[in-house]
Amino acid sequence: MTQTIAPRVRTLVLLLLAAACALLAGAGPASAHAALTGSDPRQGAVVDKAPAQVSLTFSESVSMDDDSLRVLDPKGTRVDDGSPSGTGGTTYSVKLHAGLPDGTYTVTYQVVSADSHPVAGAYTFSVGAPSETSVSVSAQAAGGGFVGGLYGVGRYVSYAAFVVLVGGAAFVLACWPRGSGVRAVQRLVVSGWLALTAATLLLLLLRGSYTGSGKLADVFDLSLLGEVLQTKSGAALVSRLLLLAAAALFIAVLFGAYDKREDEERRDLTFGLAVGGSVVAAGLAATWAMSEHASVGLQAGLAMPVDVVHLIAVATWLGGLTALLVALYRAPAQTPVPAFAVRRFSRIAFGSVVALVVTGAYQSWRQLGSWTAFTDTRYGQLLLVKIGLVAVLVGVAYFSRRWTAQLAEAVPSLAGQREKEHVAASGGRKNDEAKVTRKTGGTEKPEATGQTGVAEKTKAAAKTGVSEKTGVSEKTEAAGKAGAAGKTKAPGKASGTGKGSGGSQRAAQLARQRAAVDAARQKRQRDADPHRFGLRRSVLAEAGVAVVLLVVTTVLTQTEPGRTEEDAKAAGAASAASAAPTTGAVTLDMPFDTGGQNGKGVVRVELDPARVGANDLHLYVERPDGTAFDIPEVKLALTQKAKDIGPLPVAPDHITTGHWSASGVQIPMAGDWEVAVTVRTSDIDQVTLTKNAQIG
Repeated sequence: MTQTIAPRVRTLVLLLLAAACALLAGAGPASAHAALTGSDPRQGAVVDKAPAQVSLTFSESVSMDDDSLRVLDPKGTRVDDGSPSGTGGTTYSVKLHAGLPDGTYTVTYQVVSADSHPVAGAYTFSVGAPSETSVSVSAQAAGGGFVGGLYGVGRYVSYAAFVVLVGGAAFVLACWPRGSGVRAVQRLVVSGWLALTAATLLLLLLRGSYTGSGKLADVFDLSLLGEVLQTKSGAALVSRLLLLAAAALFIAVLFGAYDKREDEERRDLTFGLAVGGSVVAAGLAATWAMSEHASVGLQAGLAMPVDVVHLIAVATWLGGLTALLVALYRAPAQTPVPAFAVRRFSRIAFGSVVALVVTGAYQSWRQLGSWTAFTDTRYGQLLLVKIGLVAVLVGVAYFSRRWTAQLAEAVPSLAGQREKEHVAASGGRKNDEAKVTRKTGGTEKPEATGQTGVAEKTKAAAKTGVSEKTGVSEKTEAAGKAGAAGKTKAPGKASGTGKGSGGSQRAAQLARQRAAVDAARQKRQRDADPHRFGLRRSVLAEAGVAVVLLVVTTVLTQTEPGRTEEDAKAAGAASAASAAPTTGAVTLDMPFDTGGQNGKGVVRVELDPARVGANDLHLYVERPDGTAFDIPEVKLALTQKAKDIGPLPVAPDHITTGHWSASGVQIPMAGDWEVAVTVRTSDIDQVTLTKNAQIG
């Protein structure tokens, strides 16, 4: 029954790994965690005279250098003084040269947000009137390109290695102390340390180029590396390397002195290793908490320790799960994972899940800020995926707990069965020895003792299946014994010494073969246990889900928090609203004189709200004394000569005396529009009036 689920579990794990690869492929460069929320002049603005400076406002504090904020004229020449500075809060400005001519200017910025992610962008404004510009802003996002890809790989590897290192060591100390002598577990923990160290060095070298030019050659720029070391992210990476040196000492003791001590002697050392390991693990987690999301924004002083607890809980659960999986599949048959170790890990995993739920709920509230952010922002959508994966992982873990309980119940019966098999095998060997004694007549020469023992071992090995591997048959065995009996009568110390040496070598070889056969038999017995088989499959499924969960978590650290994204949208909407006309309408008064009787008066045109899109138009005709009167015909047309748009005719409907109206008048784009009104006061008397208005 259990064998049939293996292909299904294997297929599930492959599908989960494929999903993880898809997430990795679609992650792209790190999203900006500081958003541009305002600027002066604003994007697309046309100002009458050149401003003295350009100011940018971000959603959080950023770090800048001399090239972080640049202003370029239409020819691409830099017109700022190259010294951006903060003006208070999250607003930064750079002064411009005096006497700038009319034209379109381009503002480019590339900064580093407080949570260590690069932010880049550009926009234009015009002085006097828009003009052609030769400036071409690169479409490559900040942190992209080949260097950005390498940096992203380093981040994924560092998170995974931290989980394996901390979780594997915790599994050995808290769940399975004898596992410190298992080579497969040792290789897992050491591999985690090596991967984390290599990834940290890679991130440190790439940091300067990643937040700057993005060129691979800048990776080896020592001056740039010196600047990185003075930043918060650089200090965090250097601190991580120092803590990894302490972690190396911890690993050496764990797999060295700790492994060689007896169970009673391990207790004091276990306490010391637990305290020291906890301090190192918390320090490693703090290098992320102090340089990323938790270090900025709302309640940063509380968010950083909460983030440390969250990271350690993730590592203890998923890293311990990885260690358990390796132990179940790769541990020697002589030292299988005991049931009590699995039960201990199950309890620790449950505590880790509780810690994850509590800290995750706080982080979600802090990063999202509203329920709508779950569906309206990318961060919220990824968080929903993470919550779903955690639920799936907890469900699979439930089945693992059931297999663990059944394994614990089956351990006593299996131990009794193995003891019976051992006694039966010992009795069989004694019977074989008795048969050999009867065949030799009950007498043995002292000189032949070694050779006779070899023959007996050879025969016993043949019965256990060794003869099939060694090619020794029973007939050859008998002939060897007969020859040995004949040779025992021949004296000679040298000859006896040579035969004794050959016999001891053969005995050692047979002993090694018998040990290999016993190990293989024990492995088959272990793998044939249906409870252990089910546990292995469920843990494998857990590990597959855990890989995808870890990928989603890493992508979340590179995604703009939902609260920041919604704040940026709100600020952009407020900026657009403040830039719009406050009057809500355009009013044009145009006197007319058609030259005929009752040919003089005033036409008033009102356009509301005078923006791009649908507008309401009202047209009034009055005599010179201000009284309303009707005329035979009135027509209106809109034209934007700069863009060669129009004329767009408008046929208003007569509402009452001296009042015409039209609704849904479409203005396709903002700009300077010419409003032309044709007034006819008789069959032959008419005139066309024009006036310009800024719309949108």
